[in-house]
Amino acid sequence: MGLTKKQRAASYLAQHSMLLQCPICHGAMTVDDNGTVRCLANHSFDMAKQGYVNMMTHPATSMYDKSLFEARKEVIDSDLYREVYNVILAELAGDVAMLDTGCGEGSHLANLKASYSGDMVASGIDIAKEGIVQAAKNYSDMMWIVGDLAKSPYAEEAFDIILNFLSPANYDEFKRILKPSGKVIKIVPQAGYLRELRALFFADSEKESYSNDKTVTRFSENFDDVRVQRVTTTLPIRAELVPLLAHMTPMGWHQEQQIEAGTLTEITIDVDVLIGQ
Repeated sequence: MGLTKKQRAASYLAQHSMLLQCPICHGAMTVDDNGTVRCLANHSFDMAKQGYVNMMTHPATSMYDKSLFEARKEVIDSDLYREVYNVILAELAGDVAMLDTGCGEGSHLANLKASYSGDMVASGIDIAKEGIVQAAKNYSDMMWIVGDLAKSPYAEEAFDIILNFLSPANYDEFKRILKPSGKVIKIVPQAGYLRELRALFFADSEKESYSNDKTVTRFSENFDDVRVQRVTTTLPIRAELVPLLAHMTPMGWHQEQQIEAGTLTEITIDVDVLIGQ
């Protein structure tokens, strides 16, 4: 008889428990056969049946719901971000431990792991439990954690690569958990990102254009060796993905109007890939 999802996830977590630390006392952690993660001071976190661990130390609310993460997965799985992945993959070499911070439902990390020719130990963390539940349901042999980087469950110098894909950053924590030779790869929107969607929502307003200058400056202040690579591509988009794309972006959250399938036939991905060491 094969392993259950929870048993398989517990085994993976136990193999890579050295990446973890207690978010309460910062001690080392062990993982038992049941998936319970415990430190020497007996702070413990139980694995859910879907195969993730909730290591939050305080309540947190998230604006993101199940339907948003389902929409996000469908859009990401359509391979709109393939050229961005290629830039990220070119930065990897040998066996790597990668953390995706603000991983949502895990699709970016899962796509990168599946595309990487080397061995990747992959962990995703997000404050939004709904995203992590879906990540654990959909993707095995990865470490999925509900947690807050401000009270991080990761050990010092644990990761070769920290990925921060269109989500907020915590640079002090990134530097603590990054190996000395590691890289932080942050993806930020450029001026043309989803411009077709912005034109629909924000025609003739200042929100139709976008600047990421402050984000790039702040990244550069935190790392010595910084490179910026821009990825711009306009791709056809399947009609049924257009409403989902609108739903998964902040643009769609505050809009009364519904975007119908077929409104757009193509979409522009325009991002800066910031690489810091």
